[in-house]
Amino acid sequence: MHRVTVFILFILVVMTWGTTWLAMRIALETIPPLFATGMRFLFASPFLIIIAWLSKTPLLFPPRQRLFQIVICIFYFTIPFSLMIYGERYVNSGLASIIFSNMPVAVLIASVVFLNEKTNSIQIAGLTIAITALVGILFKETKTSTESHWQGVIALISAVIIHAIIYTQCKKRGCTVSVITFNALPCLLAGLILSAAGWFFEIPQISAFSTRSILATFYLGSFAGVFGILCYFLLQEKAGAFQASLVFLIFPIIAISLEKNIYGYAISSQSMLFIIPLVIGVFLTLLSQRKPVINN
Repeated sequence: MHRVTVFILFILVVMTWGTTWLAMRIALETIPPLFATGMRFLFASPFLIIIAWLSKTPLLFPPRQRLFQIVICIFYFTIPFSLMIYGERYVNSGLASIIFSNMPVAVLIASVVFLNEKTNSIQIAGLTIAITALVGILFKETKTSTESHWQGVIALISAVIIHAIIYTQCKKRGCTVSVITFNALPCLLAGLILSAAGWFFEIPQISAFSTRSILATFYLGSFAGVFGILCYFLLQEKAGAFQASLVFLIFPIIAISLEKNIYGYAISSQSMLFIIPLVIGVFLTLLSQRKPVINN
């Protein structure tokens, strides 16, 4: 029964994270990026707050870490998620998912820089292989694209880096709050900030929002933003951090497949070959790390 539970949780997380990128692209069809991200968080936060109330989970961080809770709001939610959806204006969802699958690599680098963690030969090999493969994919996929394509790539890589830094800072500060506490209030505040910023700077035309785009943002908030996160952390509890992090090796396949079937776009065969060493590099990084990694 335990193995069945772990398997079901693993599939649910893979499917949730794999469809997130397509949902962001659909949301962008008629909703500006900042406003769409704000809507996403405003859809998610009531569910998280209700769960906190029902489970009697505190919404505030411990007194000494409440300033850091604001940092989480800005640098884990507001900025990185805005960069992610901005990046998808110029980068297809399959490539975006490949970039984000390198989160374990970014976390390892950030841990070395900010936590002075020691590295070993397996880690160095994994980092080298993963980064080389990712660079190969990016150059192959963008060599015939415009400069704006690179803007999207840079935005997505920046989001990965910021998330990795926040992860290491959580570890450095001994931030061990529950996943509900970590997400609920920062998610609400980020939603308010981004919705207000989007309203004033993007001037969204609500009458132009399609039902398809609105449902995509609701899916991102209520399902991916709540259900997906809870399933991932439950998977960590049931199977361990290493097994849970193997999700990073699988979810890009879902995103690439959906991109091809729905939008008719597929990454090149040369890039598909680069995915093999990329998976190997990320796997070696995870194998040597064996610690939880936070995602979207």
